[in-house]
Amino acid sequence: MIFVRKSNERGHFNFGWLDTFHTFSFADYYDPSFMGFRDLRVINEDRIQPGQGFPTHSHRDMEIITYVISGRISHKDSMGNSVAIHAGEVQRMTAGKGVLHSEFSDPNEMTHLLQIWILPEKRGLEPSYEQKRFPREVKLGRLCPIADPKGTDGPVKINQDLTLYASILESGQNVVYPIAPGRGCWIQLISGELEVNDTKLHPGDGAAISEETQLSITAAGDNTEFLLFDLR
Repeated sequence: MIFVRKSNERGHFNFGWLDTFHTFSFADYYDPSFMGFRDLRVINEDRIQPGQGFPTHSHRDMEIITYVISGRISHKDSMGNSVAIHAGEVQRMTAGKGVLHSEFSDPNEMTHLLQIWILPEKRGLEPSYEQKRFPREVKLGRLCPIADPKGTDGPVKINQDLTLYASILESGQNVVYPIAPGRGCWIQLISGELEVNDTKLHPGDGAAISEETQLSITAAGDNTEFLLFDLR
């Protein structure tokens, strides 16, 4: 079964400095039908104007992944990290017992990113931080793991039974993904068009996938970029 969460049905707020779409209930957007999917709690698609961002605020008991699509975000936190996250990079922050951080867009260009929250395997973890680069070539034509519970051989380590893949396909390219019994998947389309089995997705669409044994994912246009979550 594949259910499409259409892009234009997401929660949407434009504050001038921030244009944001919420796949699931978040902050002032509440829809009891869309509270998350399995352990996936938040997917926010943010476009942040140059030099703007989020002043210091707190998080706890959440695995937070930032996937930068274009531009650059500057991050500072109470763990002592002060870094820039560029397009093609992935940041993982375990909020655990509690962390303070701030995020601001590059002063000279807009930043486009996905902010992802995942429920952790347990509460009260020690806060931690990780950042890795996944250039276009490692995602082109394949499903590239960018986060998993082991954190070995490339992916950032996430404290949950979840694997996150990123992919870029050119028109007509296809990848096949087998789904283990009892597992579910979520696909978030960033750009281009996809056919997932017999279901079409457009930019900003998400797809909740349950009770399927295999996914056949085909790009219907060039530079089709998406994320695939494999969840317990």
